[in-house]
Amino acid sequence: MAGVETWPGFCRDCLSDAAEAPCPSCGSTRVIAHPEIDTLAIAHLDCDAFYAAIEKRDDPSLKDKPLIVGGETRGVVSTCCYIARKYGVRSAMPMFQARKLCPQAVVLKPRHSHYSAVARQIRALMESLTPLVEPLSLDEAYLDLSGTERIHHRSPARTMAKLAADIEREVNMTVSIGLSGNKFLAKLASELDKPRGFAVIGMAEAKSFLRDKSIAMMRGAGKVMQARLERDGLTTIGQLQDADPKMLAGRYGATGLWLHRMANAQDSRRVDASGEMKTISSETTFNSDLSKLADLESVLWRQAERVSARAKTYGLAGRTIVLKLKTSDFRLRTRSTSLDSPTQLADRIFRTAQAALKREADGTRFRLLGVGLSNLAPAEGADPSSLIDTQSDKRAAAERAMDKIRAKFGGASVGTGRSFRNERPLKK
Repeated sequence: MAGVETWPGFCRDCLSDAAEAPCPSCGSTRVIAHPEIDTLAIAHLDCDAFYAAIEKRDDPSLKDKPLIVGGETRGVVSTCCYIARKYGVRSAMPMFQARKLCPQAVVLKPRHSHYSAVARQIRALMESLTPLVEPLSLDEAYLDLSGTERIHHRSPARTMAKLAADIEREVNMTVSIGLSGNKFLAKLASELDKPRGFAVIGMAEAKSFLRDKSIAMMRGAGKVMQARLERDGLTTIGQLQDADPKMLAGRYGATGLWLHRMANAQDSRRVDASGEMKTISSETTFNSDLSKLADLESVLWRQAERVSARAKTYGLAGRTIVLKLKTSDFRLRTRSTSLDSPTQLADRIFRTAQAALKREADGTRFRLLGVGLSNLAPAEGADPSSLIDTQSDKRAAAERAMDKIRAKFGGASVGTGRSFRNERPLKK
């Protein structure tokens, strides 16, 4: 129709020019158009229901069933498929509550080493497009595709659409993509069109887009901060846009200034591949409280193995080991130990945290145990020979040999004797 403005756009399936659906080249209805689509270069990629999607991929009989991946009765939901979400199940929800909402759901324990291997495949595809990839977790990352038009001979938007198609074809997983001019908006965009989505928030429209949205959608504005803001009459992002930044700083400190900048779509953070992770951790909530040291050590070993596997996946090592415990009355205890040199070995993570655990296991009943690595650095030079612990080199060599076997035959193909001790305390 004459006088109707058309925006530039393309088909997400064949990448041909298309201003509206259906695509004139292939007939697909997956057409995306936006006035800034050819100029925006900051993307956020989020795998759709990552753990659950892998389990359904690996077992087609689960395809049409509600699926929850997570702990048992007293654990929490790691993730759930979109069918389970229709019943109200959500990530981080207590498992007993999820089972009440969706009693027919299939519940599986997480397979962390397997998920890490799939994440490694997806990350390799991302890094083939740009070196500026900043993972936030196994299943999501920021990408900066500025200047890649000359390399890939297409806009960043079309490059991301092709990446999504490549992941579907090669990994058999779907992803959702958000595209904008900064990280804050790209992350918001990726949540607008799930699953298998692609959404754009342009810089020209950003403030008006945000204006009527709830402050709750801003990552970093937690429940406590939201409650404080609500008591002061601030519930929408538009109210933050209009507020005096000096007042926000005086009342809420640095967080107030950060909220004002984000509300006005001002995010100067760069996609930083070198600063991608601050910690690597793993934790579990028990079915019944544990107090015996032997039982707690068995759990600690499994968590140390998971942290080690993730560190090895990302080529990282940590200089600080953190033990996390939660008592039966929900009191949190964290104990940190700094090492002379960084580590990524399960044996060293376990032995360091074990020393702290022995001091805490005084008969107190615990409902949760976790372990983590912080002060991360590239793994080169990690775990040097020890002059004090003469057996450490042998244990390290044995662990690396097991890693090679697992890489070839699967994560459960080999383990230490410690891995199979005291399974009873974690069972229902």
